[in-house]
Amino acid sequence: MKFAEICLLLMSIIANVSGQFFLKSGALKLGKVNLSNLFTHVLNIVTIPELMVGLTCYGLGAIAYILVLTRVKLSIVGPCTALSYVFAVVLGYWIFKETIPLTRILGLSLIVNGVILVVWKQ
Repeated sequence: MKFAEICLLLMSIIANVSGQFFLKSGALKLGKVNLSNLFTHVLNIVTIPELMVGLTCYGLGAIAYILVLTRVKLSIVGPCTALSYVFAVVLGYWIFKETIPLTRILGLSLIVNGVILVVWKQ
């Protein structure tokens, strides 16, 4: 991949991870959803700024992803987007104080190694 393609891919990943962060922040404000409050909570989504920012980030990430797909094979780009899982776990740890068990660290290291193998040129 060329530098511009890597930048587009990273923009897509960062936008998606940002979207996850804002959706989580907004979901915490929204509160737990159950059958009795489902309708009102769905309507309240548009009143919570973090949820709207999160959805916007996802949209921007999708646009960047489409632009990457015009330049790079899906068999390379698709697996690279798995890096968003790694970044999401790190964000969860730093911002939401979520724990990262050893098995999750092992899984994340497998994802990183898998992405390296996918983009490796022989």
